[in-house]
Amino acid sequence: MTSSKKCLVEDKNIFYLREGAGDPIILLHGITTYSFIWRKIIPLLAKHYDTIAPDLLGCGSSDKPLDEDYSIKNQSEIVAGFIKKLKLNRVHLIAHDIGGGIAQILAVNYPELIKDVTVINTVAYDFWPVQPIVAMRIPVLRQLAMATLEFGAFKFMVNRGLFNKKVLTDELMELFWEPMKTPLGRKAFLQFAKCLNNKQLVEIEDKIHNITMPFLIIRGDQDIYLSSEISRKLHQNIKGSKLIKIPNAGHYMTEELPEEIANILMQFLSEN
Repeated sequence: MTSSKKCLVEDKNIFYLREGAGDPIILLHGITTYSFIWRKIIPLLAKHYDTIAPDLLGCGSSDKPLDEDYSIKNQSEIVAGFIKKLKLNRVHLIAHDIGGGIAQILAVNYPELIKDVTVINTVAYDFWPVQPIVAMRIPVLRQLAMATLEFGAFKFMVNRGLFNKKVLTDELMELFWEPMKTPLGRKAFLQFAKCLNNKQLVEIEDKIHNITMPFLIIRGDQDIYLSSEISRKLHQNIKGSKLIKIPNAGHYMTEELPEEIANILMQFLSEN
C-alpha cells in the first residue's frame, strides 16, 4: 500500500509517496503535475521495486517558499539531497516532462547516485519551455495568469496533453487542480514557470552526450507540447540509448497507458 511521507532537505519539507521493496526507483514529475501523475504506475512497479515519487519543491504537498529558485538545476540539487537523505544506493531514475531535464542534470552531476535513467516525454536542449508556460514567465502576463487562472483554462491545458480524451475524468482533473485551490499553490506554480531556463540544459549538452549509463527515452507520438525532435536528438547523441515511440499516447501517457508504460519500464530495469 502506498504511504505518504516527508523528509527535510536543505531545511525544506519534501513530500513523497513510497511503496514496495527492492532496488530503489525515483519517479520525478514535471510542471502542472506532482507525484499523483505516477499513481497508476507506482503499484505496478512496487511489486518488484522500492518505488518513491517525491513532489518537487513548490509542487504538490512539498514546501512552497516563494523566494526560492525552482529552476531545474536547483531542483536537481534538492533531489540529490533527497536521495542521500533516504540513504538510497544507486537509484533507477524515471522522469517525465521537466523532471526529465532534472534527470539529465543529475546524470551528469551525480552519476554515482544513479543506476540508469528513463525519460518520458522529456524536455531537452533548447526546445522548451513551451506555451502556455512561456507566457507565464513574462511579469505582466504572470500577474494576469495569477488573477485569471481558473479551473476551465487549466482543464483545457490538461485536455490538450491527452490523446485519449476519455481519460480526463472528474477525479483526474481534481488531482491536477488540487494545488491550485490556494493562492500559495498558484503563486508557487507561476514561480516554477518563471524559473524555467533552457540554458541549464544547453550548458551541459556535451556532457549529456557522454553519458554511459543505460538510458531509455519513451516518446508519446501524440504529445503536442514537446517536439519529437527532442527524443530523436537525445537518442542520436547518447550512445547506447534506447528510444521507444508509442503511437497512441499523448503528453500524460502514464494516465493513458499505465500498464504498457510499466511493462516497458520493468523490461528495461530488469536488464540493468
